[in-house]
Amino acid sequence: MGPANSFPDSPLGGGNSGANLADILERVLDKGIVIAGDIKINLLDIELLTIKLRLIVASVDKAKEMGIDWWEQDPALSSGARHQELARENTELRQRLAALENDSARGEPDPLPRKGDAP
Repeated sequence: MGPANSFPDSPLGGGNSGANLADILERVLDKGIVIAGDIKINLLDIELLTIKLRLIVASVDKAKEMGIDWWEQDPALSSGARHQELARENTELRQRLAALENDSARGEPDPLPRKGDAP
């Protein structure tokens, strides 16, 4: 029985297609590739919707070289950013609580109405 590749004369490279695909993927990730396109929906020459699509395929290192690092700042994608967001929110809440306690200690009315208080 012959080799596992049943199409040795294939233009896709036959049995080496896995290696070729790996080489192509390595080159794309090393150099980066940008795919851009716009989708416009018009009705009777009136533009109803425009969607601009931009896709960059690159390695993380190449993206950082290009100045792209938005995932590091996004709390949904980065645990470090999530911790920073929580720390910022915690600090803000502590400041608001301290301000409320100071106002209460000075006898100033509570700026936030409580349940049951008359409006």
